[in-house]
Amino acid sequence: MIGLISATAAGAAARDRLAAAWPDRTRVYDGRAYDGVGDAVRRAFAECEQLVCFLATGAVVRLVAPLLSDKASDPGVVCVDEAGRFAVSLVGGHEGGANELALAVGGLLGAEPVVTTATDAVGIPGLDTLGLPVEGDVAGVTRALLDGEPVALAAETPWPLPPVPFAERGAYTVRLTDRAVEPDAREVLLRPPSLVVGVGASKGAPVNEVLALVEGALRDAGLSVRSLAELATVDAKRDEPGIVEAAARLGVPVVTYSAEELAGVEVPNPSDAPLAAVGTPSVAEASALARGGELLVPKRKSQRTDGQPAMATCAVVRRPGRGRLAVVGLGPGARDLLTPRAKAELERAAVLVGLDQYVDQIRDLLRPGTRILESGLGAEEERARTAVEEARRGQAVALIGSGDAGVYAMASPALAEASDDIDVVGVPGVTAALAAGAILGAPLGHDHVSISLSDLHTPWEVIERRVRAAAEADIVVTFYNPRSRGRDWQLPKALSILAEHREPTTPVGVVRNASRPDGTSRLTTLAELDPAWVDMMTVVTVGNTATRDIAGRMVTPRGYRWQEEPK
Repeated sequence: MIGLISATAAGAAARDRLAAAWPDRTRVYDGRAYDGVGDAVRRAFAECEQLVCFLATGAVVRLVAPLLSDKASDPGVVCVDEAGRFAVSLVGGHEGGANELALAVGGLLGAEPVVTTATDAVGIPGLDTLGLPVEGDVAGVTRALLDGEPVALAAETPWPLPPVPFAERGAYTVRLTDRAVEPDAREVLLRPPSLVVGVGASKGAPVNEVLALVEGALRDAGLSVRSLAELATVDAKRDEPGIVEAAARLGVPVVTYSAEELAGVEVPNPSDAPLAAVGTPSVAEASALARGGELLVPKRKSQRTDGQPAMATCAVVRRPGRGRLAVVGLGPGARDLLTPRAKAELERAAVLVGLDQYVDQIRDLLRPGTRILESGLGAEEERARTAVEEARRGQAVALIGSGDAGVYAMASPALAEASDDIDVVGVPGVTAALAAGAILGAPLGHDHVSISLSDLHTPWEVIERRVRAAAEADIVVTFYNPRSRGRDWQLPKALSILAEHREPTTPVGVVRNASRPDGTSRLTTLAELDPAWVDMMTVVTVGNTATRDIAGRMVTPRGYRWQEEPK
């Protein structure tokens, strides 16, 4: 919950705008309704995970200073001046999420976000923001990174990290390890979630017995419980209280598999007991190994002090880090049509793969140290293979395309190359058809289809059959790749097919470089369209029999029956 604190009418006005935008995330603390604004701040500090104070910065500093105890648990605090000009990340920039909150508040209120955290200011991700548990000399190693001193990465297990300017050698070290070791001086330990513990349990197994078994197995193997990713078991045990509560105390999820799945996993220690009970010869080892990995601790039983039979078993597996491929749509070119999710993926990527002209569009958004693999037109399949290969090496990769990466872009060739040994994330973008449609008016208000007129990859006979089907079905058509210097007859042919089923006065929109500063658009008709207006940077949208030109805008009605036209 985000506490919103104000003390004046001006502050309350900005506060209420934020409360209206985030009704389920915020709680209002009006200083005029409490025993002064100090009381409001104290209450919010105790009850909320984050605070936005619509007060002077100096006042907020004095009010929260006595309340601060530990940056790992203190709320993040953002200060907004009463005029709503600035949103200052004041306390808890990383751990408390105040940096991200300042950006979000600024976006909603039109305020300038002010983030002074050193790593954010220079574009280096903080070691405590990499999404992994961290131990050791975080401040000292971070200072070394900021000062440009060499910091070495010692990765005992590969894991997809964001770009950090690591060196091969250095007096400071970041060690990526799941072993139960203590950090040396000038060292930071990052704990990847690489360990899976498979658990089997009899009905009614006590949580303390399950918990002691899991923690003891990790401890005896010299492994850190902070690298535990999940407890795994068979479906029949998904609601077993001892397993569920043990996972809750360890702060990890319970992942389950069917008995049939587990029966197909080869294990070193099968048993008749679980086969009779739940239908698989192994629960602990099989569930730990269900998604592959290295068996570090074979099946072991819990130890009881009351002489009763053991009620739980476990096995420990180390899973290698899976590479991550984000297929990112950049939108039609305008920076304000690049989604926040796309920006976040670009900042997260240690390797960027893309067409050179698209790389140039977003180069300034990349973090220092991002490795860029760019190539020219015509190398789409090669870029897809490169991106997948980098992900298979355990890297965090972003493969970029214009518009939406799944529409005539890089998602298809990338996913054709990718197997289930990497994680793939799709990031949608604003397509050229949508960007052009917004400029033209509302041409896509009813059923519509996109067809590429490029016969470089699709035989013209197939393209023509699709155009004819759209024409006969009276569907609005947007043509991609409509005309190039080497392909100048396809667009006139496609338009002639549509003209067999639509009036010469059918509205047609022609938009070039939609949303970009040099973009142009014109609304014409099927009879008057000149193909010379069109090139590969253009999309052509042809209306259906209901589409109209209304006040210079191309409009397709939502219903099949067109209402009486305005006079």
